[in-house]
Amino acid sequence: MAEGSTSGTVDLGATTPWVRRWLRAEGIAALVGGFLAWLGLEAPWPLFFLFLLVPDLSMIGYRQGPHAGAITYNIVHNWATSGLVLGLGIAAASPALTLAGLILIAHVGMDRAFGYGLKYPTSFQDTHLGRIGRRRT
Repeated sequence: MAEGSTSGTVDLGATTPWVRRWLRAEGIAALVGGFLAWLGLEAPWPLFFLFLLVPDLSMIGYRQGPHAGAITYNIVHNWATSGLVLGLGIAAASPALTLAGLILIAHVGMDRAFGYGLKYPTSFQDTHLGRIGRRRT
């Protein structure tokens, strides 16, 4: 099969259980850290929970298929993007951008804590933390 093909299978058992537990614990730490930083900046805490789900709008890419969906989802749901947004917010002294970075960090953490990882282009359910949802045969 050609490299980069999206019609193949993904070995979702490659991540061992203890690594998945570690990544979930890391996610909980990021979620809590993002929330505490949000409070530390004296932002209204109800807005934190309101904005926490906004990054999931990136799933709209799945309307174009699993490959496009995985790309848009993964751009938003990773530590690099969240760190970049947070860093830009701090560097620019922009409270809105800083808070957006904290939301991204907390959201990625929340997803990792619940076992939602970066997506493979084969299916929304195929993640770097293993398969999510119902098992399909």
